Amino acid sequence: MIFNYPFENLYIIFAIIFGVGIFLWIFRIYRISFRLKNKIFHFNNIFKTLLRSSYFTLIIFSLMGPGWGGEKKEIKAIGKDILVAVDLSNSMNSMDVQPSRLEKVKFELKKLVEAFNSDRVGILIFSSEPFVQCPLTYDRGALNLFIETLSTRLVPSGGTQIGPALALASEKLLSDDEKGKSPHAKIILLISDGEDFSQQAEEQAEELKENGIKLFSLGVGTEQGGVIPLNSGQNKKDTETGNDVITKLKSELLKKLSSITGGAYYEINEKENQSPALIKSIDRIAGELQDTKMVDISADKYYYFLIPALGLILLDILITVKTFRINL
Repeated sequence: MIFNYPFENLYIIFAIIFGVGIFLWIFRIYRISFRLKNKIFHFNNIFKTLLRSSYFTLIIFSLMGPGWGGEKKEIKAIGKDILVAVDLSNSMNSMDVQPSRLEKVKFELKKLVEAFNSDRVGILIFSSEPFVQCPLTYDRGALNLFIETLSTRLVPSGGTQIGPALALASEKLLSDDEKGKSPHAKIILLISDGEDFSQQAEEQAEELKENGIKLFSLGVGTEQGGVIPLNSGQNKKDTETGNDVITKLKSELLKKLSSITGGAYYEINEKENQSPALIKSIDRIAGELQDTKMVDISADKYYYFLIPALGLILLDILITVKTFRINL
């Protein structure tokens, strides 16, 4: 017999409570019988004690999820690798999307992590240089912790370089494949406002296509744009005019990069949030087979113990204990 929920401290507490209850009940019967000078432990008292102990034990067994049987079942592990590349340039602090572009991205990333709990997810951050912040993992707690710490202070300030970010993301996905640790369904999710000074992004997208890696893009921002606040609390100024620098969403490049790899482009702006559609689109991509193994399956037979316990409880209700008899 196999138990799906092993004997734990909670069951011990139940047993102690039950034991104390039985003891108090017996003590009460003893006290009443002693005062009335009647026989202390007659048959009904013993029978009641055994009856209640029996259905209590049966209930504990049913709660532990007993099962038996030698059936074997083939289990297939299927999944995807999703590497999220997050733009952390200063323009992501713009508040044309409330409360800011970056804060909105962090909120939506937590939803994505929850949606793909059976897939490996990693986080790459970039501005002028890319860095792997969290390698591919199933650990949702670690991912949420890294998401919470996302800040433009984590990367050197400078012009946004999408090309090198895609190159590093591709390298990490393919290196896991060489080690035999990864399913073949590989996805890069690029989150950015579309500004790019690398001039290499399209070449990298072509390489992604050759390696079978799909690129999905999530553009964050508005066409009207917003000012770029700096970490110092001041707004970024144009060196020539002295005016605030305005950053606008440049969706054309992101759409083109996604189209090259067979992915898709989605957007978050002041009126629309397409991240749920993005999650559905990624979810439709079938992960290839990772592993197959045979495991022993035992069906939960809790009702074999619960039904008799209910019958004994009904019997307990119907049977009364005679403590004394009045002769007229």
